[in-house]
Amino acid sequence: MSTLNEYLDQKRAAVLARNGRDPKSVEPVKLRAHVSAEGRSGVRRIRIRDHQVVSDSPADFAGYDLGPSSPELLLGSLGSCLTHIFLIKAAELELPLESLQVEIEGDLDPRGGKPGYERVPFFPHNIRYTAHIVSPADESAVRAVHEAVEQWCPILNLLKQPQPLEGRLLHTRTAAQ
Repeated sequence: MSTLNEYLDQKRAAVLARNGRDPKSVEPVKLRAHVSAEGRSGVRRIRIRDHQVVSDSPADFAGYDLGPSSPELLLGSLGSCLTHIFLIKAAELELPLESLQVEIEGDLDPRGGKPGYERVPFFPHNIRYTAHIVSPADESAVRAVHEAVEQWCPILNLLKQPQPLEGRLLHTRTAAQ
């Protein structure tokens, strides 16, 4: 049975190899996702590379609760990214880990933006995380990894420093029925 520390040895080798590449030989990656609303259920099928995730709404919002909602997926994405960057930085800084768990919480008020609640955000807010690390390392080594995670986690930094986002619409008109 392999342990998290054995995985960190593999991760360290991969990170060192990746970091050792000549930056001129590396090209930017184009990230893509395709999402479609499906038939009578309205579930959203998310396709990313060769993977699929289903997103749905709870029953009180005309959903069938067949998957996490979009705001929940956002928190899950943040948690996944934080966990991955904790693993990368633990591997780089040779921090032994017996276990790692990241909990994410956020608030979502369905009244947000409605009359009487105009100042309440209608989007996820007050997002916070707690990383639970079990390690024989001293506190300063664990804090160094945490500081590196805060600096390098892409999704955490995106949420802290939003980027411009462009949207467009392509409309195909069908014949009236």
